[in-house]
Amino acid sequence: MKSKAAIAFEVGAPLQIEMIDVDPPQRGEVLIELKATGLCHSDMHAIEGHWNFNSGFPGLMGHEGAGVVLEVGPGVTRVKPGDHVVPFIPECGDCACCRSDRTNNCEASFVDAGLTSRFSYNGRRIHPFLGLGLFSQYSVVRDFTLVPVRKDAPFDRLFYFGCGATTGLSSALFKADIQPGSSVIVFGLGGIGLNVVQGARLAGAAMIIGVDINPSREEMARRMGATDFVNPRSVDGDLVGHLNERTGGGADFTFEAIGNVNLMRQAFDTAHFAYGTCTIIGIAPDADLLALSPTGLITGRRLQGAAMGGARGMVHIPQLVDLMMDGKLDIDSLVTAHLPVEEINAGYDIQKRGEGIRSYVTF
Repeated sequence: MKSKAAIAFEVGAPLQIEMIDVDPPQRGEVLIELKATGLCHSDMHAIEGHWNFNSGFPGLMGHEGAGVVLEVGPGVTRVKPGDHVVPFIPECGDCACCRSDRTNNCEASFVDAGLTSRFSYNGRRIHPFLGLGLFSQYSVVRDFTLVPVRKDAPFDRLFYFGCGATTGLSSALFKADIQPGSSVIVFGLGGIGLNVVQGARLAGAAMIIGVDINPSREEMARRMGATDFVNPRSVDGDLVGHLNERTGGGADFTFEAIGNVNLMRQAFDTAHFAYGTCTIIGIAPDADLLALSPTGLITGRRLQGAAMGGARGMVHIPQLVDLMMDGKLDIDSLVTAHLPVEEINAGYDIQKRGEGIRSYVTF
């Protein structure tokens, strides 16, 4: 079938809107129609070549979306035509990772799904980013990447749970497991960091400090639950010392949600030296290295990463969607722009300028 899509033909080039061919789903695969697809910074990393994603270019980016199942291939039992779904990281249920309660990774995440791409343009195969390729009206994905969700949840909010909302909320609620009365520092108040703030509020944190160089983020951070806001450019002297003084020696939980190794080091250094937990969410360029003093770990600090917030899609995404539908999560305020897919490059320009929080496209 034909599908309108935004294709990355080469590193750093603007996305091009073209009609592509989408093959029918094969065994274990599902054809979905995307109703909304978010513009996440991770896609930009791949477009600009900062993140080496599987098979390379031409690439079909897009990994944050929501849609409807149209057709299933042989052997598919997890979803059926008509289901509303959120694509997420693989969860095959059978590998050693899936059988462990210590990770949300799946061994299928590390298999290049682009080798069996169902997308092509003028006879040339297109490689789907993270095995999804959601910058297309129609996409064929592996069945174990789909999470069925309630049908009364609106697509123009539901898409956000495919990455940004789930990653931020789950990092706070599940991966870090913030305890009531805790102190929290969040570095970077974008589409993920603001959801970390919101998750910390739901967890009952007593002090939530949002850190960002964009002063316009303060109002939104406080709306999400931040008790304090710090603009590093307004701090006299050392930012780490300033934050450690405000938290009485370091925070119980700190988060880096940008993907900058310098901020990661600051997040680590502002976690309490004896029992603080620093969670790294942001994705830095592949070539960047994080330098830490081993002593900072020996004294008791913990450093951890949070792929997609540590969320298990089949369990946690329906729970988070329920929280939104019950009015306990504010997703409306964070979705700030809706664009036709023809304006997707303008949407990324908005993101680069630090305007708005989360944009999405429709086809």
